[in-house]
Parts: sequence; C-alpha cells; structure tokens
Amino acid sequence: MNTPYDEALSRTLIDRSVREKIIIVGVQLHGHDEDGVDASLDELELLVDTAGADVVGRLVQRRDAPDHTWYIGQGKAEELKQLCLAVDADTVVFDNELSPAQQYNLEKLLGRTAIDRTAVILDIFGQNAHTLEGKAQVELALLRYRLPRLRRCAQAKLSQQRGGVGARFGGGETKIETDRRRIMRRINKLERDLASLAETRSLQRKSRNRSGLASVAIVGYTNAGKSTLLNRLTQSGVLVEDRLFATLDPTTRRLALPGGEPVLLSDTVGFINRLPHGLVESFKSTLEVAALADYLVHVVDAAAGDPDAEIQAVREVLSEIDADTVPELIVFNKSDLAPGAAKELAVDHPGSVALSARTGEGTQDFLQALADRLRSLSVVHELHVPYERGDVLAAVHREGEVVSVGDTADRWIIRARLSDASAGRLSEFAVPEPSTTDS
Repeated sequence: MNTPYDEALSRTLIDRSVREKIIIVGVQLHGHDEDGVDASLDELELLVDTAGADVVGRLVQRRDAPDHTWYIGQGKAEELKQLCLAVDADTVVFDNELSPAQQYNLEKLLGRTAIDRTAVILDIFGQNAHTLEGKAQVELALLRYRLPRLRRCAQAKLSQQRGGVGARFGGGETKIETDRRRIMRRINKLERDLASLAETRSLQRKSRNRSGLASVAIVGYTNAGKSTLLNRLTQSGVLVEDRLFATLDPTTRRLALPGGEPVLLSDTVGFINRLPHGLVESFKSTLEVAALADYLVHVVDAAAGDPDAEIQAVREVLSEIDADTVPELIVFNKSDLAPGAAKELAVDHPGSVALSARTGEGTQDFLQALADRLRSLSVVHELHVPYERGDVLAAVHREGEVVSVGDTADRWIIRARLSDASAGRLSEFAVPEPSTTDS
C-alpha cells in the first residue's frame, strides 16, 4: 500500500520511468541582461538533467513584462508549439515562475505538460528525500505547490452523487472540492508532524548546547562540496554525489580544531538561485541549524561560472531564514580544479581561504582560520577552582580553551575561553568580574 508521500511523488512533474524530452524557456525581462538569462537557463538544463530528463530545445524571449495569459507573448507561444511538434517534446519547462492560470493556458495551447523551475526543484527534492523528516518536508512543499493548481473539470464524472436534505439546493460536491479538502487535511497533518519533529530537534540541540561546544554550520550553493568537506574533516561517510541537492538531511559531527578545542560541525541542504519559498518554509526547521549556529562556513565552488552570484544567492536564503547575522568564513573549494580562480577569489574576498575538499590541500589553513575566528568570539573567563575539584579543571579543558593556569595555596586560577553555556555552568567558580580580553 502506497503512503501519501509515495502518492505525491507518483504525480511528480517529470516522468522518471523514461528520459523525457524537455524544451526550456526563458524570458529576459526589463532590467535583466542576456548573459544572466543564459546562465540561468544553463543551470535549469542541469536541474532538468538531475531530475532525469533531456533538454532538446531552448527558447528565449525579451519582454518588458510577462504576458498575463501565457507569460510569453502569443506569437512566441505559437512558435513554442511548433518547436514542440518539431522535436516531439514531452514537457516544457519555464525558467520563470508560472501562475496556475498561465500554466493551464499553456498546457491547453501546447497540448503537453508545462511546468516551471520550482516544479523541477521540487521533483529533485522528492528523489533525494530519505529520512522521515525529509520526506514530510518535501511532501508538504509538493502539496502546497499543487493546491492552487487543482483544475475544475466540466465533465459530469467529476461530480459526486447528490443526497441528503440539502440535495435539492444544488449539485453534489465536485471532485476538485473533495481533492482540495483532502490536500488541506494532509497539509495540516504534515505541519503538526513537522512541528513535533522540530520539537525533538530542539531538545537535541539543547542537549548539544549543554555540552558547551561551539556549533558551526556548513552552508553554500548546491554541489559546492559541503558534504565532501564534512567527510574530509570528520571522516563521517556522508553521501557525496556530483549532482544537485544530494544532501537534504543535516548531519552533525564532532571536530577537533588545531588548538584541541572541539566543535560541532553540521552539513546543510544546498541553496540555489531562486530557491522556492515553499521549500524554504517547509525546510525551516532543518535550516534552523544555520540560523542558530555560532559560525557559518560558506563553501563556494571556485570552478563555477559566477561564484559571486552564487554567494549572493546563498546570502539571500540566509536572510530569509534569519541567519544573515551569523558570522561567516568563506571557503573557496575545488582549488584542485581551478587553482588560479580559487587563489584570485581568496584575494578578492579578504579573510577567506582556498582549499580542495577532495584532495585535502589547504584544509589545515582553513581549520586554523576557523579556530582563530571562533576564539575571537569567545570571552576569556577567570575561574578560581579548589584543588579538590579536579573534575571542574577537566571540564574547563574539555569544553573551552585554557589560556593560563596559575595556583595559590588552596586553588587553581584558570583563565579560559568558554561558551556562554559552559560559563553559566561554571559560574560558581567565576570571579565577580571576568576578563574579556587576553592580556
């Protein structure tokens, strides 16, 4: 018996049982340049390939504003129809977001499926969701996308039989109304389930916070090499594939920095230009790992066509999830593929580092830079610990960075950098006014 998730995915918008033939369409609106549109279509072609289909044609139109009926102009829509017939295309994918009405009108004119960039990204997420939470998040995003796109059909078979006291006042409930109500019930249930899972994640996070360890989240554009970097640093065995959105579920591992202080390092889902708002909403509890981190490691593909545009796209999503105030360390990855570009980008972005997560080159410099950044955030506390409390001395060494240890007749005088959580637990040993600088 299929689960609701399986049923949702069975109606995904690209048929993965065969390699569909796809035509991609872009519209260059006022204020956008031709190179930007071409780059976006190149990325859309990569998305389509990741989803399991082949691009067999491309169409671009310049317009001041979208047409309210077909998004493209009527003449261009007819040209698109002829192109579909010429290459025997199965589906048309627009790089721009289509309204439900525009999608319906295009399908009616073209005689085949018309979808947008959002639908392709949802389809890819559907393929890569494996955990209970990931599947629920994808299904929720899919249903939110489908709800406004339910279409009323004029055929009588879509109406249910009338019956009961109110039958004489009109026709029975249509199938679309039944479907809409079922989808809303499912959405409400998924939202409750995800809220419960988010509460569990919050408890796990509080447990980690009690450990006193700093948290570092790896963020970046999809396929920038985040999971490869996590594996390189922690030997965690996280799935690594050369494809978009291979990682949807966050993974957290413990990492020892060069000074010996441990931190918690978390991998996150990759971002992309114009990441659908519905996905951001559905994955908010997962993306919280970035918003609540002490530091972000922003991984950038140095071999990408436009790394600066990818940096900007990531920062836009970080802003949407309220993570734009978290300090970041930019890491230009894939220096083995583009050594010159990686070095140049590191110079253009002062404070950043270049490395190759695949070969390991530059990772020690990165770890040292991360350790220095985290130390600059932490406060130096002075603790007076009696000699009989060796457990406290061990805890300070375990949870923080010890700057100095002195001794008197009956106690140790310890100066150490500690997280707020650790400092709170050890407050009974703190002097009235802790130091804030290392002298």
